[in-house]
Amino acid sequence: MKQVIVKTLALGTLLTFGFSNAQNKPKVILDNFFNNEKKENKETKVLESWHYTWNDTTNGGFSLLGEIFQKQGAEIGTLKTAPSKKDLKNANIYIIVDADIDKEAYGGKANLVDAKSIKNLENWVKNGGVLVLMSNDNGNSEFEHFNHLAEKFGINFNDDSYNRVQKREFEQGKVMVPAGNEIFSEQKLYMKEVSSINVKSPAKAILTAEGKNIGAIAKFGKGTVFALGDPWCYNEYIDGKKLPADFTNYRGTEEWVKWLLKQVSKK
Repeated sequence: MKQVIVKTLALGTLLTFGFSNAQNKPKVILDNFFNNEKKENKETKVLESWHYTWNDTTNGGFSLLGEIFQKQGAEIGTLKTAPSKKDLKNANIYIIVDADIDKEAYGGKANLVDAKSIKNLENWVKNGGVLVLMSNDNGNSEFEHFNHLAEKFGINFNDDSYNRVQKREFEQGKVMVPAGNEIFSEQKLYMKEVSSINVKSPAKAILTAEGKNIGAIAKFGKGTVFALGDPWCYNEYIDGKKLPADFTNYRGTEEWVKWLLKQVSKK
């Protein structure tokens, strides 16, 4: 664990992940290997990870998502290597978002989901881990190798794109959640440019857009897998600044986080 699960600066709080002071808190680990984008900080000129990371406070960051996890009593961390068995022992929830294609990856070469990582994650979920897989749409995410992992749980992300939004026509990105959904209360969510999902046992669909499945969950051994064709809960769409008030992405994110943590408690 020495340099694998790293210290993360999130919302001004330095969190460490030796876990000696937080043994009873669920550990939420965010991948920063398969999604490995970097850019230069304009002020410090230091090269930093960004785009769906805990410390990214820009529109494309997960800083607000990290705050929601913390408010619910979880510890957040980042994994900068492929997940080993040892790494996963220190995680209750492990999140992979928007697996890189070469044009996005630092150095121009994506770290593809490999057979060893798949085996480690499959066994970890079987033993009670909660795995979150969030893709992106056509041209913005790697599908072939990511699907090698997802298919272990009856899930396949399609290399396509739905809910395409023109400029500020936000209604084109609506996802209506009906009453009785397993995760969300009845509400209107916003998800733009989403890949559709094919499901087979043990997976089942839980969200649709344009008549296509875009979200799924699977029970696998003692564990749980959540899959969505979009990294939907980044800062831009949960900070309350951009979307019309009838979209409830922040509330939806809170409900989703609570559901994920509940799956941990069921282990």
